[in-house]
Amino acid sequence: MTVAGLLQHEAFSPVCLPDGEREICGVYIGDLLSWVMGRASAGNAWITIMSNINIVAVASLADTACILLAEGVTLSEEIVATANAKGINILASTLSAYELAVCLSRLL
Repeated sequence: MTVAGLLQHEAFSPVCLPDGEREICGVYIGDLLSWVMGRASAGNAWITIMSNINIVAVASLADTACILLAEGVTLSEEIVATANAKGINILASTLSAYELAVCLSRLL
């Protein structure tokens, strides 16, 4: 499934989608950025509640397909602009990380 394809599901809303055709091939959940850098795989949808600029750098280094912000987390305009410039897809949801993982397991 592509990142843009997730938007067909009501649980997801777009934050920025510079590369919506990116394929998702797995899921990683984590909030400790150094841990995510070392363990998330290329193409993963990364579920997090982190909302600082460093998530864009981590997603880029780990080559994740997208960042999925759980629990209604929002980002500043500066972070969204940086993500767009670096080609990092970000979607948001009001669901918990667990609920997002369950949802993704059904969709992928």
